[in-house]
Amino acid sequence: MNYIKKLIPFALPYKRYAYLNIFFNVLYALFSTLSFVALIPVFKVIFSNQRVITAKPDWKGWLKLQDYGESYLNWFITENIEKYGDFKVLMMMVGVIISMFLLKNISNYLAMFFITFLRNGVLKDLRNKLYDKIVNLPLAFYSEKTKGDTISRVSADVNEVRNSFLSILEMIVREPLTILFSLVMMVILSPKLTLFVLVFIPISGLIISRIGKSLKKGSLKVQKEQGVFLSVLEETMGGLRIIKAFNVEKLFAGKFEASNDRFYKYSNRVLNRQNLASPLSELLGIIVIGILLIYGGYLVFVDKTMDASFFVGYITLAYNILTPAKSIAKASYSVKRGDGAANRILEFLETTNEITEIPNPIEKENFEDEISIENISFKYEDEFVLKNFSLKVPKGKTVALVGQSGSGKSTIANLVTRFYDVNEGSISIDGINIKDFSKKSLRGFMGLVNQDSILFNDTVANNLRIGKEDATEEEIIEALKIANAWEFVKDLPTGIDTNIGDSGGKLSGGQKQRLSIARAVLKNPPIMILDEATSALDTESERLVQDALENMMKNRTSIVIAHRLSTIQNADLIVVMQKGEIAEQGTHTELLAKNGVYKKLVEMQSFD
Repeated sequence: MNYIKKLIPFALPYKRYAYLNIFFNVLYALFSTLSFVALIPVFKVIFSNQRVITAKPDWKGWLKLQDYGESYLNWFITENIEKYGDFKVLMMMVGVIISMFLLKNISNYLAMFFITFLRNGVLKDLRNKLYDKIVNLPLAFYSEKTKGDTISRVSADVNEVRNSFLSILEMIVREPLTILFSLVMMVILSPKLTLFVLVFIPISGLIISRIGKSLKKGSLKVQKEQGVFLSVLEETMGGLRIIKAFNVEKLFAGKFEASNDRFYKYSNRVLNRQNLASPLSELLGIIVIGILLIYGGYLVFVDKTMDASFFVGYITLAYNILTPAKSIAKASYSVKRGDGAANRILEFLETTNEITEIPNPIEKENFEDEISIENISFKYEDEFVLKNFSLKVPKGKTVALVGQSGSGKSTIANLVTRFYDVNEGSISIDGINIKDFSKKSLRGFMGLVNQDSILFNDTVANNLRIGKEDATEEEIIEALKIANAWEFVKDLPTGIDTNIGDSGGKLSGGQKQRLSIARAVLKNPPIMILDEATSALDTESERLVQDALENMMKNRTSIVIAHRLSTIQNADLIVVMQKGEIAEQGTHTELLAKNGVYKKLVEMQSFD
């Protein structure tokens, strides 16, 4: 319940629906009890040989309530039968019963009507909060978590919590009140018989709670395993081309089936325990009903201290307790499952975001001087990938970072954009530490083109408008022309309004990369970061894009991370990196003259 309590703030905006639900649940419990109490007069009419004609009784205090009620009912029925006859009185009693059941079901519908807004409202806000957390958490978090596990928390776990909220409201309002009202009437009818019921409730509750203790642990296994097979599914869909090319369909199918089998087993265990609640509570209830029938029969036929019609009414009230008792048992199991789901949701929501902003961060619009990287060191896990690295990138200059894979080139891009924070040293823009900027302001300075083209399942225009939301059609076309992408976009079925498919799947690799460059062009930032932006292009596309990149980088500060050295020969400064440190730096001509690491890299690529 602790985790569920922490989620209560999500329900507060919808508290009026909770109040309305509670109000109609109270009415439901009241009419549910009265509908069974109303059966007693019917039995009195039917069992006419047991009806005693009396004068209107006098009130003699609460201690004589049972005798007064029975005498008054006898008098009322006798009086009306003498006026209207047995059949008409029976018709009137049946009408009252039907009215009670009608009001009971109307109240039930309205209670469920209003709880729907609460349940779905909590669901909506929880998912929004989780999505906000997803996009705000640093990239480092997702290097340790699977995508499937995150998706499972946003979908399956949230639904489980939503169902638990309904169960809690049923458990604390409608069903207990139904039991309470029924018990009150049962005490009035027969305190002795009610003693059996009062003994039964805690015993059955204890038995059911013992079975439910393992539900939370089991449900956590179910939810975690759901995250595993969703991860396998996500990886399969993302890498379907490779899976087919290497004929490993069976290998991945085996992974999925193994996870799905575990999910099947865990789910069976949890659901079988949960399904035990209803038959177990009903069995315990029927045992008590059987005892009541024996003892009640003794009071009616032997002891002669209870009227038969009252006894039949009492039994119906006792049976009326069984249904809410079963519902409470089911609800308590559901809450235990929801507690496990809430645990996983809160664990995610309470994850600390290490990329934080200072209070009142700086909002700066213009880049004026230089980017300064001073003695930074950084590690993803245990081993440093950058060690005491320093570099200055003056405004308007192009600095290229080259080196073998793993030398730390892309890490520089991740640190300058503050996707990660340095472990030691500092990075500043115009003399201000980038940690003092708001993340929005810092990243507003920068345009980013990655090695992997990241496009979305939308139109060409909307993919580019990520760079500038209010861009006009003319601006989009101009950006496409600069990126040498207009030549193929204009031939698409509906031009810039053509949907490019999931991850741009309808386009070639070179086309996707040119759209990524066009998006950066449209943003028109003062600082451009190109992380191996031409590595995915064929020779023809590279030539088309290289001209566009050079035009784009004119009078612009650029950090170019390059694998193909032919693309950076005109850079103002080339920094050669080895194992997180600077091995050499200078212009293309200067580095060739040094006859060192850079020249070897050039020769390896057969570049003259």
